[in-house]
Order: sequence, then structure tokens, then C-alpha cells
Amino acid sequence: MSEKLSLKDIQTILTKRFAEDSCHNLASIPHPSKLKDIKKATKRVKEAILNREKIAIVGDYDADGVISSVIMMEFFEDIGADVVLKIPNRFEDGYGISPKIIKNLDATLIITVDNGISAVEAADVCREKNIDLIITDHHNIPDILPKAYAIINPKQDDCTFPNSEICGAQVAWYFIASIKNELDISYNLSKFLDILAIAIVGDMMELKDMNRAMVKNGLKNINKIQRPFLGAIQSFYKKHSFKSDDISFLLAPLINSSGRLEDATLSYELIRAKTPYEAVEKLEYITSLNTQRKEIEHELFKHSILKVDDKQNIIIVWGESWHEGVIGIVASKLSRRYKKPAIVFSITDNIAKGSARSVGNINILEHISKQKKHLLGYGGHKGAAGMSLMVENLEEFKKDIQEDLLQVDKDEFIERSEVLGEIDPSAINFDLLDILETFEPYGQKNPKPSFLIKNAYVESAKVIGQNQNHQKLTLISEEKTLQSIEFNFNKQIDRGHHIDIICNISKNEFRGDVSAQIMINHIL
Repeated sequence: MSEKLSLKDIQTILTKRFAEDSCHNLASIPHPSKLKDIKKATKRVKEAILNREKIAIVGDYDADGVISSVIMMEFFEDIGADVVLKIPNRFEDGYGISPKIIKNLDATLIITVDNGISAVEAADVCREKNIDLIITDHHNIPDILPKAYAIINPKQDDCTFPNSEICGAQVAWYFIASIKNELDISYNLSKFLDILAIAIVGDMMELKDMNRAMVKNGLKNINKIQRPFLGAIQSFYKKHSFKSDDISFLLAPLINSSGRLEDATLSYELIRAKTPYEAVEKLEYITSLNTQRKEIEHELFKHSILKVDDKQNIIIVWGESWHEGVIGIVASKLSRRYKKPAIVFSITDNIAKGSARSVGNINILEHISKQKKHLLGYGGHKGAAGMSLMVENLEEFKKDIQEDLLQVDKDEFIERSEVLGEIDPSAINFDLLDILETFEPYGQKNPKPSFLIKNAYVESAKVIGQNQNHQKLTLISEEKTLQSIEFNFNKQIDRGHHIDIICNISKNEFRGDVSAQIMINHIL
């Protein structure tokens, strides 16, 4: 029989996660010069600033794109450059820079942030109009690159930057660092660490190496409340301090909400609010949008459940004019509920736009790419992807991808890599909570540690939540009582059973009392 984990074992296992990291603090992050084309792009920006040329920034409507836009605009305005911003509207402009957007920009130099790596047509229009286009992006490199003046993207094959998995806001930050050096000016780049942390976590970047160092420092800056919008959020949500989970579940979703429902410029204005009064005013409206987003998402989730065939290895649902801004969140909720990959499509004008989320070790983009004969386009990464196709191809796409997923081993549906092993119930104490807190922030490539608890007796079981979709279990394992909760359960457990579970262990603070809470991921 395998031995149960001690506190020392857990500390050792988690420490090994970062054994190969080359960067453990901000002093050791890579130099901007390692990014391909950055020197060429920097010299062009310097020329534009000295000649008082109009510079246009084109952003994106998610948290990473909004924060990239804030970094660029704040820097250029601080140094007195002539600059304008366009953040595309999801519903009117679509994603990224386009010929339509270029027509409305009166500028001789355009810089994209968090987009542009696939903008072949837009780059051609810029060349026709004698506009220099500098693309800063972090998304995967397509087969055909745009003919831009310069492309700064760490994923390019001939780029020497050692960390390719960074977000758009980090690329933008590196670019202004290079411009600052070229202009030989004094400028406090660390003032952006707070919002950089939100962008890194919000865009689900790997939380290892330089990303981890930046988020850890950024979280400290978030809690210094140097920006009025953070003070407004802290007050509104009655937060004593912000923890790493607050980035994932509060700050990033708030910034994302305006782009999902209306216009991401609203979130840009919130982050750049100059006074507490302005920040509170902007936050109130964005909070109302976020509440509206949750209502739309809840309704769509209810409708989608009615269409689910849970006997299949992948959940695929669609509906006419389902809100495009929330289908990704609904796909995420479906994947968590059914412990299977999920794709949600919204149909408009005979075209189905889909958003996919994965589970466990399943590379959802790989499975989608096998169906490209059915698709108009697709993109994304292992855990999340987007695609579009003609409505008449939906049924065939669904049938073929379901058949493909039948070949996948059932173990692949559970993320085993984050399960450290079986834990001794006596080790679930305050010392364990302190150890787990040391290795935050958790996320991609540094998943929240999971543990196996075997043969736990269910002393009590209660279904809870406004929608009766969570269950609270009191478990007894080796004479230790463990309070546990399973969100979005799909199998109700009765009192008197013995169960094996995979769970996270988190700190529960309520009215000054601190205790360990078991968050059930899987009942085996």
C-alpha cells in the first residue's frame, strides 16, 4: 500500500515544480532586446515621436487586450506623444485590426496590442496607404504572416526570447521598456505590475518562471491600491485584501464583462480613472453589466442543459442568436458540470460560432483541428478554442468529433498531474494551509494541488445553492471530521456511504474564524 503524504512530502513536491525555472524574481526576467523586431519597431516609434506623427493603438476587447491598451496609452500620453486608441467592439467590429478600422484611423503609424498576428488583409491595406504597422501579439503564429513593418511576438520561430508563453500585455510592456531605453528617459515601468498580474492570470498564462515572478510582485502592488479603480472594487466588494483567486474570479471577470456585453472601452476607462469618484461611477455601471452577464449566462446555461446528451464524450449544444459574449463561459460551466469537453455554438445568419473548453489532459484544439474539413476557421490552445462553420455542417461536425473522442482513454478526462497523492487526514491543518499559500499563485502549469482521500464516511449530505446545484458533505476519515463542498455536482451522494474523492484544500475564513475546507473535484 502506498504511503500517505506528509506535510514535508507536499512541500518537496511543490518545490520541484519550479526547479527548472530560470527566473525567480523581477531582476532576472529576460531583456527586451531578445524579442525579434523590437529594435526596428522601437526606432520607428522614436522617429514618430520626434516628428510628432499621429500614432494609433489598436487593442482587443478581453482583459488582456484592455490592459495592453492601458499600458500603451498611459505610457505614450505620459511622454507627450500624439496618440489615439481604438478597442474593437466585439459586435460591430469583430476581433482585431481590420481594413474597416484602418479606414477610420488618421495615423501614419499603427501599433496593435494583443492582436494582429493573423491580420494579413489589414497589413496589406496599411501598405497601400503608406501606414507603418507594428504588430505586438502573443497568439500562435499562422502559416502566412502579415506583411507588417515589424512583428513582435515571442512565438515566432526565429525569436530568441526565452519565454514564449507570455500574454499580450507583457509584450506591450516589453515594447514600452525598449522605447523608454531608446529615448533615454526615466520612467517607472513597475507601476504597471498591478494590472499586468490581472492580464497574465486573466489570459490563463503559465504561472511559472517570469510569469510567476511578475504575478507575485503584481499582487503586492494590487494591494497597495495605487489605482483608484482597485480601491473602488475593494470597497464595493468589501475585500480586506486581494488574493490570487480574486484576480481569477473577481478582477479579470469584471474587466472582461464590458467587452462581452457592450464595449471594452468602458473597462479601459475604469482602469484609467483618475479619482475615486470617477472609479466608483465607472465601476457601478460595469458591475451592473457583470450582473447582467451572469443573468444571461445563467439563462443560457439552463437552456443548454436541456440540449445535453451526457452519454457522449463531448458536450455539444447550439441555439439561434445565443449571446456570443457568454458562450465561452457557458462552455466552461458545462465542462465542469459534466467533467467532459464542451462546445457551445451561437447561430446567426446561417453561421455557427462556437467556443470550446476542455477538461483533464484533453487537447481540445487538436481534436477540433481534425475536423477542419467542416470548419470556416478555428484557433485557440489546449484548454480553450474558438471556431466557426456553416449551420448545415453542424451535425456532421458533432458526429465526427464525438467519434474521435470515443478513442480517448477515460483517464485523460481527469487532470491527474495535479493530484499529489493520498493525504493523511491528520495533515489537513493550519500548517498545510500555510504551505499551500506559499506556492500561490496557482493556475496554468502550477495547478492548485489536489489530494486523494480514500474511504471517507459520509456523515451528512445536503444539497445547497440558489439553484440547488451544489452539495455540502460532512466526511469522517480516520476520526477526523472534514467539511467539504462539491460545486455543480452531477451525482448526489447520500448519508451513510463511503467514498473516495479527489479534492483541493483551501482556507475558509468566516467572521474571523479560519478553517480548512475540502473542495471536491471528483467523487471516484
